[in-house]
Amino acid sequence: MLKIQDVARHAGVSAATVSRVLNGRSTVNPELAARVHAAVRELGYRPNGVARNLRRRQTTLWAVLISDVGNPFFTSLVRGVEDGGRQFGYSVVLCNTDENRAREAEYIAVALADNMAGVIISPADDSTDISALVAAGTAVVTIDRELAETEVDAVLVDNEKGAEMATAHLLESGYRRIACITGPRRMSTAMRRLRGHQRALRAFGLPPDRSLIRHADFREEGGYSAMAALLDEGVEIDAVFAANNLMTVGAVECLTERGVAIPGQVGVIGFDDIPWARLFRPGLSTVRQPTYELGRAAAQLLADRIDNPARPAARMVLQTELHPRESSSPRTG
Repeated sequence: MLKIQDVARHAGVSAATVSRVLNGRSTVNPELAARVHAAVRELGYRPNGVARNLRRRQTTLWAVLISDVGNPFFTSLVRGVEDGGRQFGYSVVLCNTDENRAREAEYIAVALADNMAGVIISPADDSTDISALVAAGTAVVTIDRELAETEVDAVLVDNEKGAEMATAHLLESGYRRIACITGPRRMSTAMRRLRGHQRALRAFGLPPDRSLIRHADFREEGGYSAMAALLDEGVEIDAVFAANNLMTVGAVECLTERGVAIPGQVGVIGFDDIPWARLFRPGLSTVRQPTYELGRAAAQLLADRIDNPARPAARMVLQTELHPRESSSPRTG
């Protein structure tokens, strides 16, 4: 059986350095860490997980709690977490809370019971309770959504700026009666995207119109229902900004079924790029989030927190990108 000393000899470093690298310490010189990882791969070395967990009193597992495993946004995000975790010697356990606080609480309890090394969580809503994790000293990072009352590390995108950019693009393209389909009021992302939308309207000299705002559930069905309600109520619109990818799909599906031409009658832009957005006909305008980078950043913060539990909470905000396509082409006539 290979030992840590064998890896050390192969990499030309000390056994202590190998131990620090395999334990995810961020203080190791990157060149030395690369040599250790190369030696591990070449030798096929696998650490003795049982012994290491007994020393640490915790596993080498991270729990990743996401709110909707069916959303492509989270697929890329979790890949980023997994790739980052492997770099630091951790494996990932994926938990789908399905926007359900009771299920979320069960997974938090499991993470504690199984002595998981850390938790990355996309909260079900703004009232998610992670106090048990904090009290137990478990490293926690919130991702995508923020908990205002809890001092933990967070990785977010600039939701307000992204939404403002989307609505400003529609305004600059000649649209004026712009509906906004956003998420539940209890979610920080939904309300920040709504604020960004309204900020763009005000900057253009247009007062926000409450009749043009619909709150849905961040799912395809919610986007469809919200779009149908706007059409059934006879609300005058010439464009729609949908505040996440799945609701955008639902809104487009509704418009298509009703025979509403895009962008001839209603322009469309969505928040969060969809892998197949360019395959839509017409191509779907979106605001892209750096989803993979969000996951990698969360992994880095979690590893740092495990390594240095006393450091102040960090808040990382990544930027979005506008991807205009045919669905928001400039209005004519």
